[in-house]
Amino acid sequence: MTSSFPHPDYVELPGLTMAVHQMGPAEGQPVVFCHGWPELGYAWHKQMEPLAQAGYRVLAPDMRGYGHTGGPTGEGAVPLYDMEHLTGDLAHLCDALDLPPAIFVGHDWGGFVAWDMPLRHADKVAGVIGVNSAYVPRPEIDPIELIKLVHGPDMYMLHFQPYGEAEKQLGRDTDRALRFLHQRMPAMQTRAPKKRPLNMLKSMERPETDWPGAPLHEPKDHAIYVEAYERTGWEGGLNWYRNLSRNWQQTENLPKTINLPCLMVFAQNDVVLPPSSGAEMADYIEDLETHTIPNCGHWTPTEAPDALNDLMLSWLDRKFS
Repeated sequence: MTSSFPHPDYVELPGLTMAVHQMGPAEGQPVVFCHGWPELGYAWHKQMEPLAQAGYRVLAPDMRGYGHTGGPTGEGAVPLYDMEHLTGDLAHLCDALDLPPAIFVGHDWGGFVAWDMPLRHADKVAGVIGVNSAYVPRPEIDPIELIKLVHGPDMYMLHFQPYGEAEKQLGRDTDRALRFLHQRMPAMQTRAPKKRPLNMLKSMERPETDWPGAPLHEPKDHAIYVEAYERTGWEGGLNWYRNLSRNWQQTENLPKTINLPCLMVFAQNDVVLPPSSGAEMADYIEDLETHTIPNCGHWTPTEAPDALNDLMLSWLDRKFS
């Protein structure tokens, strides 16, 4: 870890030992950061110190299947990465650390976990901040079938479904895979989404000079991800994608509305989770504030840390001080 990013504490949870990076006063309002794929708790290193200095108790775990947390392996363990387990980990973390209701902040897949927390564990949640990842109400059909209908058979999420295949391809050259996945995409990519190649694994094989974006990370930060993924492999994070249908089946009887303060921060140039993905949020969340960061792509915590931090701190001060 870097000098300003803390080494993790290890917290024993049912069936899992979770690595949690912590900063800030123990008595501060807890803020739990949830990262996405393919990242780590380290993805929030530009957010943790500013919030800790403002008096918040900040926690950034390596989520189930990632980094120093790791998780169960083998094809039989795939169901252990469903949303019930992912949100359960955070609820157990709150219990283990005796936290009062926390504010959950999530980006990418971590955003979907954060939005599910008030639906499954309302007593643990004081508020939610979505970064790029909007709250999306349950679709009428299985999301795998929906992806096929909307995007066709070449969508990368469909290629992630067979156990063992995507992790093998990504793991052949982890350094290259992370360079490909962690790119700052040009704004032009958002203007012609139908022309974008959806088969991520195939696109990665193109010469690096043909990749559309610029490197996301400084070399020292990139090296942290490479070390982690070379050590753990890719299986854990990919298993989150393999539970899309299971998660959908589990949510039929969950609440659909969220009655807590919520902040949604979109990024103008996100080709993965565009601002339009949150068009229905206000119908389900009464206390909702939304912002869009201009000239920012999918990796908002890294691409626009100052803008994101300012929005979060302003909202936190108004809602929780």
